[in-house]
Amino acid sequence: MNNNQTIEKLKQMRLGAMAQLHHQYVNNNQLNDITADEYLALLADHEWEDRENRKIDRLFKQANFRQKASLAEVNYTSSRNLDKNMFVRLGSLDFISRRENVILTGASGVGKSYLAQALGHQACLMGYKTVYSNTARLFKKFKLSKVDGTYLKELNKLLKADLLILDDFGLQAFDNHARETLMDIIDDRYNVSGPPTASFNLA
Repeated sequence: MNNNQTIEKLKQMRLGAMAQLHHQYVNNNQLNDITADEYLALLADHEWEDRENRKIDRLFKQANFRQKASLAEVNYTSSRNLDKNMFVRLGSLDFISRRENVILTGASGVGKSYLAQALGHQACLMGYKTVYSNTARLFKKFKLSKVDGTYLKELNKLLKADLLILDDFGLQAFDNHARETLMDIIDDRYNVSGPPTASFNLA
């Protein structure tokens, strides 16, 4: 079997990164400088890293964040009155495995949405499926889904998320529909053995 056939078979098996690296090593005549075991490990590592990077990219897109945010860029100046030690502990995301909620409160404009999204970005980097949404818009979406018959489908999407971030939670009063939807979300994510809800109260 020649190298072109090998590369094509790797691609057909959806090992594109491995095929690309093998093509590079063959073209550059680098195979003589490495043992078979080392080369196999190199190919496997390259494919694994590529898949992990693509997975993280998908998680970011699915999360639908409003802005880019990073724990490393959080401003802990004294004027913000933000407990750095507490937030660093939150950054470990242990609350997800403990199935705990997190509530962020404070005056308008102090950056609660940024902090919530920074934790969400960290969750994506650690491989957690994350959903970010403005609470009012989410409830409007669910209200429309009851009309077009996709309500249960939308609920199931939230059930699959490891981390659910509700921005501006409580900023507007809940009507009967919103209260019923919220109870359905809580019921699904707790009583149906779903992942934890991390609800960020940004009122």
